[in-house]
Amino acid sequence: MAPPHRTCSSPATLLCIVLLGLQYVDALRSPPPRPNFLIIMADDLGIGDLGCYGNTSIRTPNIDRLAEDGVRLTQYLAAESVCTPSRAAFLTGRYPIRSGMTSGNGHRVLQWAAGAGGLPPKEITFARILQGQGYVTGLVGKWHLGLSCRTVSDLCHHPLNHGFHHFLGLPLGMMGDCAGAEPSEKRAGLERRLRGAGRALAAVAVAIAALAWGRGRGLAPACWAPWAAIALGAVAAIFEAGSYVVGGAVARYDCFLMRNATVTQQPLQLDHVTPLLLREAKDFLRRHRHAPFLLFLSLLHTHTPLVTSPEFRGRSAHGRYGDNVEEMDWVVGQILEVLEHEGLTDSTLVHFTSDNGAWLEAQAGGEQLGGSNGVFRGGKGMGGWEGGIRVPGVFRWPGVLPRGRVLDQPVSLMDVFPTVVRLGGGVLPSDREIDGRDLLPLLRGETWHSAHEVLLHYCEVFLHAVRWVQRDSGQVWKAHFVTPTFDPLGSGSCSGAGGAAAVCPCVGKVEEHDPPLLFELTSDPGEVRPLRAPAKMSEAPNLTAAITSEAVTAAMATAARVRQEYDMLRPTAGHVPQQMGSLYNLWLPWLQPCCGHFPACACDLEGGSRK
Repeated sequence: MAPPHRTCSSPATLLCIVLLGLQYVDALRSPPPRPNFLIIMADDLGIGDLGCYGNTSIRTPNIDRLAEDGVRLTQYLAAESVCTPSRAAFLTGRYPIRSGMTSGNGHRVLQWAAGAGGLPPKEITFARILQGQGYVTGLVGKWHLGLSCRTVSDLCHHPLNHGFHHFLGLPLGMMGDCAGAEPSEKRAGLERRLRGAGRALAAVAVAIAALAWGRGRGLAPACWAPWAAIALGAVAAIFEAGSYVVGGAVARYDCFLMRNATVTQQPLQLDHVTPLLLREAKDFLRRHRHAPFLLFLSLLHTHTPLVTSPEFRGRSAHGRYGDNVEEMDWVVGQILEVLEHEGLTDSTLVHFTSDNGAWLEAQAGGEQLGGSNGVFRGGKGMGGWEGGIRVPGVFRWPGVLPRGRVLDQPVSLMDVFPTVVRLGGGVLPSDREIDGRDLLPLLRGETWHSAHEVLLHYCEVFLHAVRWVQRDSGQVWKAHFVTPTFDPLGSGSCSGAGGAAAVCPCVGKVEEHDPPLLFELTSDPGEVRPLRAPAKMSEAPNLTAAITSEAVTAAMATAARVRQEYDMLRPTAGHVPQQMGSLYNLWLPWLQPCCGHFPACACDLEGGSRK
């Protein structure tokens, strides 16, 4: 939102300023010290899936009411278009390349609960700082930022070692493989590889058997051949059999619940996980209503396999995905009711968002299982395109933030870090670069401009795009250096994604742009009209008066400068171990959390179907 374009006469300047300000800001009080924080983050929710962002066919009354009572952001940006790096940046206020929460070899997220990678212990989350300020901190739901480093019990990446007093949730996150459903994140690929290896070994065994048979006919003396054929055949049979049980193994070893440091349900009981997590969040709010608290409710909605309670199945006009969104909205309403009942509404800053945009490629049996990114191009995993990084963002704090304000300034999920830290009485770390900026002045209307002049859009360690806010005109420019190749109007699938459940690659089968692909987002948020810097204005008849040749040239020059700075910065980032590189992102049996005896790993200490 731009400031009001009116003038005030000198004799009444002070009165005029006050009256103009009241058009946009209610009578607001100063932020009280030590508010409570309730942060709700959805998983793969598209910005076009909510009524307050223009959806007219999925019912989201509770989130819409939250937006009516607070501030709604229209240019809220994830640090990356997939969950693990985006969530790491959200919690630390830093680009994931700084913390090593990415890779340069195609691993976009943490793949295994029993991997050695994760959010490094030296990283500082806003939860850790608030914990030091006397806050009770809790995380309910998805983590997906790692567990252990060297032993299964060191829990170096666990939420308890990153500032949370209480944790109940999934260390990895919801996956289609948790239900043995499509699209499959890992199961289908493992099955293909096991079957392929088994059949290759079987072919070799047959060849060796033929060699052994030929020995008796004087063709080739090979006394070892029969035993080799038998051994290879046995291994081939094991591989073939393994391909039929790998799905259950993935669900058991990756889809489980932990309560604090203890595995309490393995494998995860899908039908009961939503009521269990909802009950835990409600209990947390009730138990700690008299102390300052931070609750991070990290929802499993709306990630595939779209686990939805029977009461919400078949209710929406958008199939299983729409049903899941409507249940998510109900969950949000239930949590807000507890705040109201406990008298916590006015003392709690509530924030609702998503980790990245909707997954356009999520399909099974011809049914679209991903959401809508509205007018924005691309989606989850698709580099720097808006659809993958522009997410819903709502902040509500009655009496402190204005009601019904719509803010159209580029801000980042990383901005939550300094905002929460300062409101909670903490101090920003001085020994590291913090990329987030305090949002409160912008949310309250004390300033009209984002604190970010430039925002970088990474895909793994590669800089795909840069966004620049032109201060004098308010225009927002976006330059793409690299874009994934996908069909935005057809299937939405990526070229070179490597499978139905894969996301776009960051390098390799991509398009490189020199000069960069430039868009003016203020007038073209859907990134459909690329611009270039013409030598003369007469050579650019399609440029409007608001998009002058000089402005395009300035945007191109800024993009070139930022790219040069990035090229100098990137070698220093290489000294940070990339946690999703191949050495850290492998399944390591000695790091496998297990309830009971390995390999059975089976228990339910959460009461099963109890609601």
